Amino acid sequence: MIVDDSAVVRQVISQILNDSTDIEVYAVANDPIFAYSKMQKQWPDVIVLDIEMPRMDGISFLKKIMAERPTPVVICSSLAEKGAEISLNALAAGAFDIITKPQMGLKNFLEEAAGQIKAVVRAAAKARLQKPLVSKVATKTQYSSMAKTNEATKSLIEAVLNNSTSATATDLVSMSLTTDKVIAIGSSTGGTIALEKVLTALPPTCPGIVIVQHMPEKFTKAFADRLNSLCELEVLEASSGDRVIPGRVLIAPGGKHLQVKRSGAQYIAIVSEGPAVNRHCPSVDVLFKSLAISAKQNATGIILTGMGNDGAQGLLKMKNVGCKTMAQNESSSVVFGMPKEAIKLGAAQRIVDLSEIAELIKH
Repeated sequence: MIVDDSAVVRQVISQILNDSTDIEVYAVANDPIFAYSKMQKQWPDVIVLDIEMPRMDGISFLKKIMAERPTPVVICSSLAEKGAEISLNALAAGAFDIITKPQMGLKNFLEEAAGQIKAVVRAAAKARLQKPLVSKVATKTQYSSMAKTNEATKSLIEAVLNNSTSATATDLVSMSLTTDKVIAIGSSTGGTIALEKVLTALPPTCPGIVIVQHMPEKFTKAFADRLNSLCELEVLEASSGDRVIPGRVLIAPGGKHLQVKRSGAQYIAIVSEGPAVNRHCPSVDVLFKSLAISAKQNATGIILTGMGNDGAQGLLKMKNVGCKTMAQNESSSVVFGMPKEAIKLGAAQRIVDLSEIAELIKH
């Protein structure tokens, strides 16, 4: 079922989906109240839902569906920067995925995105829905001393990153050994809820964490802010030069790749623009491969729920250089795509339930 107050959207998405032999649009509705009356006669397998509609907004309708009869819901909405928080609320309320549609050139966009729309609807039909999260007020412990670097060390980091000759050989040797651990996590569809479950269970003493979650530009800042308000950890949208330290989580910005480089005894985030890898920017593979080079046995790679195969090759490279590696199991994954591909390659040393991951990170 398609629920959208735009006649153009209803028509174009219906045509796109009905062109597939395995998908049937059996009903459309211009608002949730009308949709709900139709659903009583025949309940859909997947709902494509707008957010801003008359009589009842999409988020309220989503919550009603999840409370009464959990069903995969794909949000298809015009989400500008101010809508990023709304979209995260939709994911937290149980939405399967979000397709962002532009304000202008809507029909052309939907036609160009036909393949993506079909793929998301097919995946949604097979999804294992996760129980929506209930937001809680976190008692955040501030470990500001961990996040601060003295001026001398900052200068040395800058010198190394800039290949400056002011960093002497003695300086570099003194910082050449490190026991710092780095946890790298890659996720996509279903990952926002999975990450929240993992991160809210971790103490501020856990190793530094770097994350690639497939998410559009501007969404990642709102996502990081949300997690920062819920976790005992410090959660930030990553910027180049950020240190990977205990108690800190760095999330790759939407539209940019995240890598981790070694600088003496420290690990530094590098954020850069670049072409999509495995159809994604940021890419999990880019992050994982950088850690295979910079951290080796000091790193752990974890691949969570998501569509596609991004991260599988990178996780294999991590395993081959001595990193610990694991993949989320099928029963706890919303979409068993990315973990499945990593497991098929033999990249995951352990296949674990989502509920186990936080405890494994602690140890």
